[in-house]
Parts: sequence; C-alpha cells; structure tokens
Amino acid sequence: MSDSRNWFAPVAAARKRSFAASRRHGIMLEVDGRQLINFAANDYLGLCEHAEVKQAAVDCIRRRGVGSGASRLVSGDDPGMHALERQLADWKGYESCLIVGSGMLANMGLLQALADRHTHIFADRLNHASLLDGVRLSGAVQHRFAHRDDAGLQELLERHASDRRIIVSDGVFSMDGDCADVSRLITLAEAHDTLLLIDDAHGIGTAGDGRGLVGLAGMGGHPRLIEVGTFGKAFGGYGAFILGSGELIEGLRQRQRSMMYSTALPAAVIAAATAALKLIQSGELIHRLQKNITHFRRQAEALPLLDSHTAIQAMLIGEDQAALAAASCLRDAGFFVPAIRPPTVPEGTARLRITLSAAHDEDQIDRLCAALTEIR
Repeated sequence: MSDSRNWFAPVAAARKRSFAASRRHGIMLEVDGRQLINFAANDYLGLCEHAEVKQAAVDCIRRRGVGSGASRLVSGDDPGMHALERQLADWKGYESCLIVGSGMLANMGLLQALADRHTHIFADRLNHASLLDGVRLSGAVQHRFAHRDDAGLQELLERHASDRRIIVSDGVFSMDGDCADVSRLITLAEAHDTLLLIDDAHGIGTAGDGRGLVGLAGMGGHPRLIEVGTFGKAFGGYGAFILGSGELIEGLRQRQRSMMYSTALPAAVIAAATAALKLIQSGELIHRLQKNITHFRRQAEALPLLDSHTAIQAMLIGEDQAALAAASCLRDAGFFVPAIRPPTVPEGTARLRITLSAAHDEDQIDRLCAALTEIR
C-alpha cells in the first residue's frame, strides 16, 4: 500500500472526477475548443471581466509588481489592505475587518483560532466544506443540526451547556441556493449566550443592496456576530475577509495561523477588490442580477427546481448518471452547467447547479430554460 500509484485507487474507482480545462471570454467559456454559455461561475456580477476592475489590477501591477513577497506579519502587509478593511467594515457596519488569502483559509483558520476541545460548535448539516473542516481542525465538540432546523438547533443548545459555544452556518447555501434565517439565529445566540458565525460568501454582493443576508436582517455589527465574506464571487477576484468586533479581529491577527503563515494577497488583487466594491455599492449590477433571477424563476416555473430566490438555482435530478447525462445534453446544446454529485451533495440528490450572473441576457436565460425543459 506504500506504492503511491495505488494510494487513491479505491477513491478513484468509486467516483472519478476530472478538471475541465477552460478559458473564459466574458460570459462564454471555451471548453475543448467549443464556446459554451457559462451558467456555472460564481462571478455573479460579471466583475471578473469588468474594465474598471481589470484596469485597477493592471495599474497596480505596473507600479508594484505581481506578488506580495511575504506574509502580512513580515513584509507583505500592503497599505491598500488596511484601507480596504476599513471600507468593508464601514460598509457592513462592523468595528473591524481582517483580509485573508481565501474563503477556505478564512474559515479553517478562524475556527481554529476561536475554538478548542472545551468549545461546543452547533453546525448546519449543509455547511460548506471549509466550515466543516475548520470545526474538525479546532478539536471542538461538534453538534450538527438538520438543515435550517431552528427548532432542532434550539433543542441542542438547551441540551449542551458550555461556557464557550458557537453557532455556525452558511448564509446562502452554495449547493441549494436557500438562505439561513439570520434574525432567528441571532435570537437563539442571544437566548443561549453563544457566538454566531455566518459565512455569507454567496450573499454579499448579491442579496439586498449588496450587504448580503446580514445586511437584509439589519444585524451588521451585532456583538455576537462574526461574518465571513469573499472576493472570489460577486467581487470577481480572489481572497476573503472576516468582520467582527475590534477585539475579535485583533485576536485573529495574533492567532489565526492560516493568515500568519500564508503569503499575503498581492496588492493588485486588493486594488481590484477595491474597485469592485465601488461598483457593488453603486447598485446597478445587483439590480441587473436580481432582475435575471426573477426572469429565470418565471421561465423555469415548471421545472423541478429547489426553492431559491438567489443566484444559485439547483435542478434536482437524483441519480449520478442521470445528472451526468443531463449535463452532457446541455453541453451539446451550447451550455456549461456541470452535474453536482456526492459527496458534495447527499446521496441520491445529484443535480444541475445553475448560477446566474448580471452578465447574462434574457435571451441566454430563455434558451437555457428551453434546453432544461427538453431534458426533463
């Protein structure tokens, strides 16, 4: 078994996956020499290709070069990071903000810094893998409740008392497109003396006026709340940020290993995110995205979609092979919509995961809905 050629043989045999080498051209994706309309990206506002965002990065590279060269604690702490952290905190209504390398690094490092074996964590069963892995690495005692089951969560909180407890949930859930009830979770956190961690990676920049589910609930800056966002989705770039009280963020600067021991984000990435924030705050692109979501739901009302009013629209198929066949039919029709299979989603719930963008037009959406109807 020490032969590396056989190390992953059982995994590969069970469910082999492959990378789809591709090039983006706006909303189009070139795969194996074919141009497909991309309904699979998290670039919800089309900012990855926006002229102002690209120009901000290019100008910064000309002045500053490509890489940061070191971790933030050594010499990679660009002044632009501090300026963007202040802008994000003010926009979202928090005392402070910390920028880190990615959403995965943010959640794993955050939970390791917050929790230990004396901490009890109460987590939604459909939380993102970064949250699940962060809980495991922290060594905390984990209690998982059924998806969006606030009554079940309350029962667990009543049963498991502890001085250190954290409720952990996605905001917009990445595979279903449904949303946590942030107000209800805050109420439970107050009633049971716990912290609440919300990862709203898919909500910030898309929900409400762009401030995400927490903004819609009017809960930004709540003393029990810690919020995680990302630059890799609506911002069209890369990286992530954590929002919370001044004391909490200062503690993370001293303890979060995934930030302390990682090379800092390049200044050009920060410049692009700063430009993207201004465009998000203008509201025009968010309005266009929400209009597209409404149009898609109207055109696809006869399809077996999960209940979602976000940019993530999942069409439940069931069996793995059927989902793969549906994705292949869509590719033949000129659309890129991959099949999502276990273990990313529970067994028997393979699906097509459609993501909408402000960059789509109504004709593209209509043609996709026609193809989905034919597949069904």
